[in-house]
Amino acid sequence: MRQEYVQKVLDWLVDTYGMHNDGFYHNHPWQHLVAIMLSAQSTDKQVDEVLPALYARFDTVEDVAEANAEEIESYIRSIGIYKNKAKNMKKCCTQLSREYGGVVPSTREELMKLSGIGRKTANLYMANELGIPEITVDTHVHRVSNRLGWVNSKNVLQTEKQLQVVLPKKYWIPINILLIRHGRALCKARKPECDRCFLNKYCEYYKNRDNS
Repeated sequence: MRQEYVQKVLDWLVDTYGMHNDGFYHNHPWQHLVAIMLSAQSTDKQVDEVLPALYARFDTVEDVAEANAEEIESYIRSIGIYKNKAKNMKKCCTQLSREYGGVVPSTREELMKLSGIGRKTANLYMANELGIPEITVDTHVHRVSNRLGWVNSKNVLQTEKQLQVVLPKKYWIPINILLIRHGRALCKARKPECDRCFLNKYCEYYKNRDNS
């Protein structure tokens, strides 16, 4: 019964929001990795706006590794924590150039050795660039999956592990964009619009709210 209701929720999410995701503008895999890194604490729109000029200037990892941080900053100044991201971008590309021959590694363990690449960034890169089934948990995925009752977790790693049990594997990649879209549209952090949400009949948060 539990799996049946999970599937009904998934069907509604797909029908409502769609699974298509264009991803970030990029010409090479390393640029895709950098774009995902840049998206932390920034909107996708902010990142997309800086990428064409950034990659027109930096076409190889060596271009970035040899640039000074101030020049990199000048291209990404409009996005959040740009100084720290410029520093990580330079370090990451230096590592890729010196240790990996300019080729982005394909395992989470190797990706997370790169400067500025945490588990979420590594998972998203493997999913969207390589098509490897991984669940990427951000604040929306963590919040919505807990509210639905799919997981009962205090941190994103617990959420990822529990979702691997709950979700059919074909949804591991698209669940990120599905729950991000639902979290932005209705299941908001501060004022979720539960009464407008078709999923309230399946939602533990809504049931508990009504009983409180």
